[in-house]
Amino acid sequence: MKSYISYDTMDPSGFVLLSDYVPNIIQEIRYFSTYNFIGERIDGYEEPCALLTKEAARALKSVSGEMIVQGYRLKVFDAYRPACAVKHFVLWGIEDTDIRMKPYFYPELQKQELFDKGYIAKKSSHSRGSTVDLTLLDMNTGKELDMGSPFDLFSEASHPDYKGITEEQYENRMILRRSMLRNGFLPMDCEWWHFTLDKEPYPDTYFEFPVSSQYLRR
Repeated sequence: MKSYISYDTMDPSGFVLLSDYVPNIIQEIRYFSTYNFIGERIDGYEEPCALLTKEAARALKSVSGEMIVQGYRLKVFDAYRPACAVKHFVLWGIEDTDIRMKPYFYPELQKQELFDKGYIAKKSSHSRGSTVDLTLLDMNTGKELDMGSPFDLFSEASHPDYKGITEEQYENRMILRRSMLRNGFLPMDCEWWHFTLDKEPYPDTYFEFPVSSQYLRR
């Protein structure tokens, strides 16, 4: 049986602003900024806000509730990612010779290896709307928990089971991971920050509408 991929550019009705479901969430949408592995704002990011499917937002609300009880807040770096943004990544990998952000995000790898090793996908689960990149913030200190590597460091050090970090750093990863798994998310084997809702509502659809709260309200 053939598998068909659907592209839906017109109907964001199954999506919500994550902040409407999790008002206390912190957002640092890296692909709206220039501080990312490419070094410029990514196509499709019209506003620094996180969008998710309603189902993923509800599940993340439960995660947030668990974390607050333990003294942490969720901090999101990316959620829904338009298919045009993924195309931006791919074209950068193939055609663009600019490697200005290499020392910060992929110091040990060449650009093509980012695709070969699975750090950047040519079709991303983020475009299906139920994947989120996130970390934890300590409410006592106001700082991110030390996870042993920063978000979007494309390195073996970012693999969730990497043992070359301290016990505290590893446990910090596990605090986030355990709560995400309890609430229906699945992890990724090469990025400690990346989780996808197991029962995602659009497993075969890659959306292209922009990241914009205004688009949702049309």
